[in-house]
Amino acid sequence: MTDARFVVPSAVNEPVRDYTPGSPERAHLQVELQRQLDTRLEIGPRIGGRTILTGRTADIVVPHARKHVLGTFHQAGAEEVAAAIAAARAAKPAWAAMRWEDRAAIFLRAATLLRERHRDRINAATMLGQSKTAHQAEIDAACELIDFFTFNVEYYTRILADQPLSPAGVWNRVEYRPLDGFVFALTPFNFTSIAGNLPSAPALCGNTVVWKPASTAVLSGHYLMELFEEAGLPPGVINFVPGPGGAVGDPVLASPEVGGVHFTGSTEVFQGLWRDIGARIASYPQYPRLVGETGGKDFVLVHASADVEAVAVALLRGAFEYQGQKCSAASRAYVPTSMWPQLRDRLAALLGEVGVGDVCDFRNFMGAVIDARAYKKHTGAITEARGNIGGDVVEILGGEFDDREGWFVKPTVIVVRNPKYRTMVEELFGPVLTLFVYDDAAWDETLTLVDSTTPYALTGAVFSEDRAVVAQATEALRHAAGNFYINDKPTGAVVGQQPFGGGRASGTNDKAGSMWNLIRWLSPRAIKETFAPPRSWRYPYMG
Repeated sequence: MTDARFVVPSAVNEPVRDYTPGSPERAHLQVELQRQLDTRLEIGPRIGGRTILTGRTADIVVPHARKHVLGTFHQAGAEEVAAAIAAARAAKPAWAAMRWEDRAAIFLRAATLLRERHRDRINAATMLGQSKTAHQAEIDAACELIDFFTFNVEYYTRILADQPLSPAGVWNRVEYRPLDGFVFALTPFNFTSIAGNLPSAPALCGNTVVWKPASTAVLSGHYLMELFEEAGLPPGVINFVPGPGGAVGDPVLASPEVGGVHFTGSTEVFQGLWRDIGARIASYPQYPRLVGETGGKDFVLVHASADVEAVAVALLRGAFEYQGQKCSAASRAYVPTSMWPQLRDRLAALLGEVGVGDVCDFRNFMGAVIDARAYKKHTGAITEARGNIGGDVVEILGGEFDDREGWFVKPTVIVVRNPKYRTMVEELFGPVLTLFVYDDAAWDETLTLVDSTTPYALTGAVFSEDRAVVAQATEALRHAAGNFYINDKPTGAVVGQQPFGGGRASGTNDKAGSMWNLIRWLSPRAIKETFAPPRSWRYPYMG
C-alpha cells in the first residue's frame, strides 16, 4: 500500500443550465420526460443491495396531472426495517475501515455521473413526481446535489486535517471515527438534493444509513439509489425504506443501534422524534446525535428607502417559486404605508403574468402543490381569509384554486390589518404570502414584531437603500433567521456560499453543506503518544 496525503479536486459550484428554447439540454430533458411519462415503474425498498416487494403498495402520481400514475412503490414496515438495520450493521465494519479517499471517490464519482449521465433522469423524475419546473429541478436535483457531493468531500478533508498541538517529546493527534450504530435519515418531498444529502453526508464519514424518503418523492429517491450504486456504493451502506412514517420510524427508534438522526421536515415531527428518543434514552448504549432542519415562517421586511421593483420581484420569486413549498419561502412580509400603493399595483400585475400548470410546459412558472392534503390546507386558509375580509383581512390578491386536473393553487397574497393573523404566524408551506402594511414611523416597533411573531428562525430578508437601516435590522434580527438576506429574496442558498439552517423552532442550525454538518456524523478520538515516558514517580516540587 502506498501512503500519501492526497488532495481532492477543488469543489466549485455546478453551473445552472438554462433550458432555453431550441437548446440541446431542453430537447434532451423533454425526451426523458416523455420516457418517464410512458413508463410505469414498480419500486420496492432497496436493502443490502436487494429490492424487496412487500405487496403493500401505493401509487406514484403526478401532482399537476393527478390521474396519471407513474408507478407503484412497495411500502416498508417493521420486517423491512429490521432487515435494513441488519444490512447496515453488516456493512459497517468494512465501510468504516475503508480508506477515506476511497469513500470520497465514490461520492465524487456520483457527482460526475449525475452531471454527465443521470442529470436528465433525476431532473425529470423531480419535475414529474414533485411538480417542479425545469429550472427549479435543475438548481435542486442536479446542481445543488452535485455541490453537496463535491463540497462535502472538501469539507471532510479539512476536518481530517484539523490536528492538535504537540510539544517536544509528545505526538498528539485526533482521529475521526463514525458514530456508534447507524444513522436514520428522514428526507422531505420538496428537495431532491436534500434527499440525496441526508443519507450521503453521514455515509461519507463512515456511517451506514437507514433512509426513509417522503412517500411523495419515492420516484426521485429510487433514481438516487441507482446513482449511488452505479457510483460504487457497497450494498448495505445506504438502505432505502419508503413507507408510512410510523411504520418505518417507530421500529427504527426502538432499535438500540440508532446512532443519529438526520432530518428535514416539519417541526412537529422532529419534536416527536426528539421526545421518542428522550423517552428511550436509557436503552441506547450511545447518545444519538439529532440534526434537524424543520419549519419556517420566513419574512421579508421592507423599509421605505427600498427599491419597489426589487421588492416586487423578490416577493414573487421568494414566495411562489416551487409553489412556496420551500422551508425558506417568503411567507410573511412587512411593507411601509408610503410604499404600499405602488407595490400593490406592481405585485398585482406580476401575479397576473404568472403561468400555473403542467411543468412540462416550460412557459409555466409554477406547478401544483404536492398532494390532496396540502391542497386542502392551503385552500382552507384562503377560504378562511376571504371570510375575514373587512375584519382582520383587508384584501386578497390572486387566490384562485382548482383540483380537477391537478392540485393547483395560484399565487395568493393575503393583506392583513392584524399582524398576528393566523397566516402571519403559522407555517402553511404553500403559495400563500401574508402581508402587513405598517406605519412608516413604526419601524422600530416593526423590527420587534418581526422578531417575536413566530417561533421560527430559518430565513429572512431586509430591503433598504439606507445602510444605517440595514445595519440596525441586521443586529435587531440577529436571532430571527439562520440565513439572513440583504436586498435579496430569502431563498436560494448555495452550497459553499450560504450554509443553510436556522435556530429556534426551525432546527438545530447544523448548516447543511458545511463542516458544521459533517462534524455531527463523526466521533473524534484523541491520541497522545509520549516518546520518552518518565522513569520516576517523583515531581521536582517534592525536593
